[in-house]
Amino acid sequence: MTAQIRPGTAACPGCIAAPAEPVQPVPEDVQIALSLPGIHCSACIATVERELNAVPGVESARVNLTLKRAMVQAGPDVRAADLIPVLERAGYEAHELDASALTATQADKAGRDLLMRLAVAGFASMNVMLLSVSVWSGASDATRDMFHWISAAIAFPAIAFSAQPFFVNAWSALRVRRLNMDVPIVLAILLALVTSLWETSLSGEHAYFDAALTLTFFLLAGRYLDYRTRAVARSAAEELAALEVPRAIRVTDGAEEEVAVSALTVGDLVRVRPGGRMPVDGEIVSGRSELDRSLLTGETLPVFAEPGQSVSAGEVNLTGPLTIRATAVGQDTSLHRMADLVAIAESGRSRYTSLADSAAKLYAPGVHILSALSFVGWFLYSGDIRTALNIAAAVLIITCPCALGLAVPAVTTAASGRLFRKGMLIKHATALERLAEVDTVVFDKTGTLTAGTPELTNLGEHSRSDLEIALALAGASSHPLSQSLAQAAREAGIKPARVEDIVEVPGYGAEGQYRGQRVRLGRAAWVGAEQGQQTAAWLAVGDRAPVAFLFTDSLRPGAAEAVSALRQAGKDVVLISGDAEAAVAALAERLGIDNWQAEALPEDKARRVQALTDAGHKVLMVGDGLNDTAALAAAHVSISPASALDAARVASDIVLLGTDLSPIADACETAVKATRRIRENFRIATVYNVIAVPLAVAGLCSPLIAALAMSTSSITVSLNALRLR
Repeated sequence: MTAQIRPGTAACPGCIAAPAEPVQPVPEDVQIALSLPGIHCSACIATVERELNAVPGVESARVNLTLKRAMVQAGPDVRAADLIPVLERAGYEAHELDASALTATQADKAGRDLLMRLAVAGFASMNVMLLSVSVWSGASDATRDMFHWISAAIAFPAIAFSAQPFFVNAWSALRVRRLNMDVPIVLAILLALVTSLWETSLSGEHAYFDAALTLTFFLLAGRYLDYRTRAVARSAAEELAALEVPRAIRVTDGAEEEVAVSALTVGDLVRVRPGGRMPVDGEIVSGRSELDRSLLTGETLPVFAEPGQSVSAGEVNLTGPLTIRATAVGQDTSLHRMADLVAIAESGRSRYTSLADSAAKLYAPGVHILSALSFVGWFLYSGDIRTALNIAAAVLIITCPCALGLAVPAVTTAASGRLFRKGMLIKHATALERLAEVDTVVFDKTGTLTAGTPELTNLGEHSRSDLEIALALAGASSHPLSQSLAQAAREAGIKPARVEDIVEVPGYGAEGQYRGQRVRLGRAAWVGAEQGQQTAAWLAVGDRAPVAFLFTDSLRPGAAEAVSALRQAGKDVVLISGDAEAAVAALAERLGIDNWQAEALPEDKARRVQALTDAGHKVLMVGDGLNDTAALAAAHVSISPASALDAARVASDIVLLGTDLSPIADACETAVKATRRIRENFRIATVYNVIAVPLAVAGLCSPLIAALAMSTSSITVSLNALRLR
């Protein structure tokens, strides 16, 4: 037996005889994706990359300004939670993205496919047009026939490849005995090709391969515009979904293990640290804390949590670590209980008929009938099938819905681009059309009109001594009320008192020793006070009567402006919330909203929206929580903030990317203008047809002139759409 000796090592008999240690696998590096919504220039890139590269364990960091994203290559011990605070200290907002979810957004196969077909059609039409110029310039007899045959050799394979989307859609419609916009398009292309081939085979003077290719090129341009509009929305929406990283900490025999949420099963013990979101439905086994249920129920106040209490997926653990025994995972959790309600509500929205579909129902049959009558009439009149076929082709080409096909995507692209620059993302094809019809706007409260963060209202009512003690205790707590109090006190120039032995009691508050007496900041019952109607944190100093620090939910930026602008535009504004009546009434009065409802369950919200719809109103629903999902789906059109739960964002038609609500009113105005432009484009196409069709039917337009006229109408429609920008 021969021992293999590696170069550069000593080979002593003892070393060779000793059993070799098993080779430990080298931990693989991890790739972390971070969303950076606040970066805007090369200086930001340099700062972010410098800060990230300075973190121990980070091997490389690259920032993409266009995507507002950083990709970090790091050692196995580095987590996104280590990097985010570093960037926040440098002044940049950062969120972890699920890299696996982003991989799907980069696979843009459909877009590349359309772009490839568009390029082939454009290249082929240019080449055939060059050959046609030679024919128009006087080429005749054998030379003309050769150019026509070369044009045919280019046109047939190019159209077979490029026009495939139209052929597939037309066949899908005809197979179920209905018409769509692609049926007359395909007939026009095929008739132009057949007529041209026939003319070429008979040594005719005219062939219209260039017309068929130009037609295909313009129509594909419209399809690609339409696709890009939706692709930008889809990729951005998927990036927002990737913000919710699906991981959990499973506890097995006392050892913690980070696993994918999909790997959890009923009965597993799950550790949820302060600040973490519940990944499953379950029961608290150990630990005490407070839960933020605002996204699920709309409740502003945190709820006390202790062993034996049930928790739902999506709730946020605030102050103390909790161990949960899973009772429902995956599709069975409360995050998915709205699915049936949403499916029922969305079925109503899917019955909405877009302007383009309405036009197609009227347009397609008329075009076919007109072309067929032209063929029959001219054949009976002239007895020449070539003349009749040429005129029928010219009628089909000149009436081909190219302008109609561009009318909607050209306007949608312009309007979506304008709104995207203002921080709004259009997700649904007909969202703008529906938004233009809105007469009633329904708002959720917590997380939508309000930021969901408390704001101290009575700082000036307290003595400096009390504020110093409260700041010392609040600074040691992770509770939202404590954090708000600490921030307000620091901004007022207060310095913390020398409070010793401070400990946070999860679920209750923080306590310590100040000059030999116990001081507490927390829940009313814990400090010996009676809880009032308003949100409050209580301070008890020794035997003195506790004093209250009162809070209100802070408004989102632009909330007051949005409500005011919508009311001035003549729209009814309604507030529906799951929060307590006192909090909802106070906000309604603050914003001047007369119509409001408090303590509404998810079913109540959806029912109220449906009742408004049944009464003839076109409802815009704006919400962010799981309890808003059914109402978002039931509304005529819906908007959710980027901070909303994934379920709410999926159910909505438009996503508000920033924190400012003021673009909502502008979006309604832009939607009205966009719909007006779409109708103008339809009128342009109609006027064009009224003028051009009689000329084609009268035999005064060849298929080539028809194609040029069709191209002119398409360009006119596109220029009209650009007025929105």
